[in-house]
Amino acid sequence: MAEDDGEDIVLSELEDDDLVQQMHDDLYDGLKDEIEEGVNILLGRGWTPYEVLTKALVEGMRIVGIDFRDGILFVPEVLMAANAMKAGMFILRPLLIETGAPRVGKMVIGTVKGDIHDIGKNLVSMMMEGAGFEVIDIGINNPVENYLAAIEEHQPDILGMSALLTTTMPYMKVVIDTLQEKGMRDDYIVLVGGAPLNEAFAENVGADAYCRDAAVAVETAKQLIAERRRSNSEAAGE
Repeated sequence: MAEDDGEDIVLSELEDDDLVQQMHDDLYDGLKDEIEEGVNILLGRGWTPYEVLTKALVEGMRIVGIDFRDGILFVPEVLMAANAMKAGMFILRPLLIETGAPRVGKMVIGTVKGDIHDIGKNLVSMMMEGAGFEVIDIGINNPVENYLAAIEEHQPDILGMSALLTTTMPYMKVVIDTLQEKGMRDDYIVLVGGAPLNEAFAENVGADAYCRDAAVAVETAKQLIAERRRSNSEAAGE
């Protein structure tokens, strides 16, 4: 149970709107047990898994993302919020698959060859999942073959690459050049991120965008997917 002003809040006694509001607060505070309880209560009240995902969890993580971007929240708090979100997703994921709920998009993400840093990548994975994306995280130290295998298996909309070392950054170009050679580059949105990168670097290696943090990654991904879908539907309508 969450506490407020010294009084215990009984989640099951809250009206739907108040419960969703409370879940946003609990997500913000990284309260895993309360999020699990809230998800189960809403499902028990007949909410669809997709409604619970979008209204309670995705909206809650959107607020977390804004405050992270604006420097009000920091990495440890965001990781706690993301872990609470994951606990809710653990309940919802099988139900979402069962009901064939729409997904925002699919992303394959991994740290490049020679680099074993993963905090930033993990944060992006969790925030993307929190925004309703399906995320396949292939981990650290990935040669180009790993990216190609994951792309082939999962057919994502987005490929995300991360690097924290200036020495491993150029490997992103190796991956993008390989996609180019295989005639696959235009099939995917390529996002890159990591402390030493910047927009000029992203442009030079041929990525679609540089994302300075997880909140920006989510905003950029949503925007680029929307643009791509729009142009695809226009092309189909011609």
